[in-house]
Amino acid sequence: MIIPVYHKAGDFYWKIRCPIDGQPGRKDGMAAEWTKKRRQKVKKIKIKYFTEEIEKLAYIDGKSDWIDLRAAQSVDMKAGEFKLIPLGIAMELPEGYEAHIVPRSSTFKNFGIIQTNHQGVIDSSYCGDNDQWFMPAYALRDTHICVNDRICQFRIMENQPKLIFDEVASLNGEDRGGFGSTGKN
Repeated sequence: MIIPVYHKAGDFYWKIRCPIDGQPGRKDGMAAEWTKKRRQKVKKIKIKYFTEEIEKLAYIDGKSDWIDLRAAQSVDMKAGEFKLIPLGIAMELPEGYEAHIVPRSSTFKNFGIIQTNHQGVIDSSYCGDNDQWFMPAYALRDTHICVNDRICQFRIMENQPKLIFDEVASLNGEDRGGFGSTGKN
């Protein structure tokens, strides 16, 4: 069995594949493998919970950098109905960052709802004491969502850099055949 061991070296962490005893090097015919992993800076984010009925946010290290969000109240929806489902949290995002909210992969299968804007974007200015996050949902079948059900997920991303658009008469790249052309056999 091999376990990853991280060693700090300057601005990087080095990942070493080691035998179960945690010692790098040759053991049972296996050489250590070195790969560079950028050190990630940890950011503190102020969060306010609007209810005690949902589980606190938890980052699942190693699985994904997305964090699940939960319904803050029980919701009944009929097919064709739209509702803003409260997520029970508000955050003060750092300046220059935004949160991206998308449905979990199982949300449609489990609840028959889709997120109407497909991806919600919350910028750092949405940081007031009453700026609760919501999921705009549209039901494709009658459904019931319980308090604390995981219905969507988010991640925090750095804003894109400032862009300057340079208008030209033509582009130098090769034409690929237009929208939807890569799916042709």
